[in-house]
This record gives sequence, structure tokens and C-alpha cells, in this order.
Amino acid sequence: MSALDVRPITEDERRGTLDVLRRSLHAPRISDDAWSRTGEAWPATHKFGAFDGRTPIGVVSSFDTEIAVPGGQAVPVAAVDGVGVRADRTRRGVLSAMMATQLGDFAVRGVPLAVLHASEPTIYGRFGYGSAALGKTLRVARPAARLHERVPAVGEVRMLTSEEAVKELPALYERVGLHRPGMIGRPDLWWPVGHAHYAGPDASHLVAVHSGPDGDDGFVVYDTISRRSLDSPDEGAVLKVHDLHGAGPAALAGLWRFLLSVDLVSGVHARHRPVDEPLAVMLTDHRHAATLAVEDDLWLRPVDVEAALGARTYRAAGAVVLAVADRTLPANTGHYEVGPDGVRRTDAAAGLALDVDTLGMLYLGQWSVTALAHAGRIEVRDEAAVARADELFTTVTAPWCGTHF
Repeated sequence: MSALDVRPITEDERRGTLDVLRRSLHAPRISDDAWSRTGEAWPATHKFGAFDGRTPIGVVSSFDTEIAVPGGQAVPVAAVDGVGVRADRTRRGVLSAMMATQLGDFAVRGVPLAVLHASEPTIYGRFGYGSAALGKTLRVARPAARLHERVPAVGEVRMLTSEEAVKELPALYERVGLHRPGMIGRPDLWWPVGHAHYAGPDASHLVAVHSGPDGDDGFVVYDTISRRSLDSPDEGAVLKVHDLHGAGPAALAGLWRFLLSVDLVSGVHARHRPVDEPLAVMLTDHRHAATLAVEDDLWLRPVDVEAALGARTYRAAGAVVLAVADRTLPANTGHYEVGPDGVRRTDAAAGLALDVDTLGMLYLGQWSVTALAHAGRIEVRDEAAVARADELFTTVTAPWCGTHF
């Protein structure tokens, strides 16, 4: 292979690099029609390509947005939305060179955190990303599943046309708000591919909106999948939930009540739901809501460890000193005192030592210090520090992203 050149892409390289990404993910090259409709959602900004001469052989992409962290603050974040290497150039250092360049760019621009959804979980730990939020896959049996009589029944649900869905949902998502750690903002460039692709005029998904006493406060985007066959001609369809958000328990209950009331349906399938979503106990018989899987969802990478730790809040407990190691961004390597009053660099002895990817796992509250220590991911130098750190980092609400990118 000739000398590898990793650099920002230019405007006229946008489509070529997108094709490299799509082919690396085993998708066809983008058609002329699709490019004319969605090409603006693939800007050159924040994209780095690996080039052999003038030929792109790899790409890493991100967009700037914000993420909710424990305590409720919205913090700037880089959302990594595309990583790919051409099949004949893998395992030659191309990915490592691109990821190092991208992380260096995040650091220079002062972005404290980066997040991604991992196509292969074994890839991203070596670049400092940790599995920071999980999601569960639910299968709800119909018509057996019914909501308990005590579940709130406030407001009503209406269906949107595809044109209304494209127009109205961006503002409604903002109104729902980033109310869980891990939820991210959806910038304008996200919507043409992340939403209109599924629910726009040429798409198959349906959209319903819940309205409460104060107006629209939740929505669901779902598809209908036929289960009928020669052997089971009367089998009801399955509703496959793509996107479901509510501003509070009443909105969420109203949306689930709607899904469970649709006629001629044998089940509802929803992937990457919050692990603590209480749908099962909302039913008269919780066995009708089965958890089929719990998977990694959001991966998080502290880019500026001190800024990232300082952006979230902590529960009341004695301070703990963490020794953090970061091979890719060595400026992060050091000791940090973390407590309810804030975070600071320190020369004091550390009670716990961990790599930056493990700090990413800990950051949103998905994993306990005890669990990570038992797994060997955290080195315990002071046993008393484990209980204090568990209390400091614990969150009441499980983290969840809820946005595919």
C-alpha cells in the first residue's frame, strides 16, 4: 500500500466517502435520487477520509450536538455517525490512524465527550470508548397484554400524515427534552436520514402523537410487519417500534396504550428501550411483556476527562481520587479528585485506577464501581474508595440514548 493520507474531506469528496462507508457496512452505493434528497445530511464538516492517492479507502464522520449527563445538564458532544474502511484495506492501521485523527480534532475543538453506536463492540474499547448505556428488546403479546386499571389514562393519541410527521416531530422532540442521561439532541442534519427516511412520504412507517393537558408531549414511529403465511393465514401483524418518546409517565403510558389497542395485531416488538422502562409492571400480567435481549447501546468516550467529570453531578459521599490512563490522548492521564463539590486534578494518591474506556462505562451511571472492580476493569488501591465511588456515581434513572445515528 502506498503512503496513507488521513485528512478532512472536501465538498466534492462527500459522495465518494459516503459510498465507502455504505459499502463497508454491506449497503449499496447511494442512488442519484437518494443523494438528491439526503445528500445535505452528509456535509464535509467533521469528516476525515483515509486516501490512497486521491482514492478514498476509509472515512470517519461525526456531528456536533449535546448530551444529557447525570444532574440534567446538556453538555457538548461529538456523535460519531460513520466509521468504515474499504474491505481490501482493513487490518492495516487505517482505522487506527483515522480514529486518532478524529479524537485529536475533538480535543483541539474542546469537545469534552464523544459517543457512538458500535457495529462491533470489540473495536472501540482500544480507542477509549466504553459501553455506557444498555437497551432492552421487548416483545409484547397481543391481544393478551392489557394495561392495568391504575395506569394513567390522560390525554389522547392522533395519527399524523407523513407530511405532518416530517414537519412536526423535530419541535416535539425538543419539547420532550433530554430528560435521561445519555439522550442527545437531534440537529437539523439528523432528521432527513434518521426520521424522514422511515416516516416521510416515500416511507412505510406510521406516526402517532400523544397530547396531554398541556399539548403534544410524546410520539411513536412504528412499522407494521405481516406475519400471515399459508400455514397461519389469520396470524396478526407485528408492530415494530422504531422511535418512542414521551415527556413523562402519562405520555408514555398513552403511547403504549395506543400500541396495545391496534386491531389485528399479534404482538409489539421494540428494540433498544430503556432497561428500567416499567412496561411489564404496567400490565395486568407482566409475563406478557418479555425481555428478549439486553444489548450495548451508547458508547461514550471522555475526550477531556476533567471537563467531562466536572460537567455531571454526584451524590453525597466522601471524595474519591481516580487514576485515569489514556494512551490515545495522554494529556488526560493523571489523578482526579471527584466529589459532590466538583472535580479537580490532584497529586494525591489514588484509591481507584482505571483506563479511560472504563471511565466511559462509569460516566452515565449504567455500571457500578463494584461491578467494574469485580470484573477487573478497575484496580482497587483503597477498599474504602469503592463504596464511596459507588455512591458518588450512582444515578436513579438508567441512562438511555433513544436516538439512532
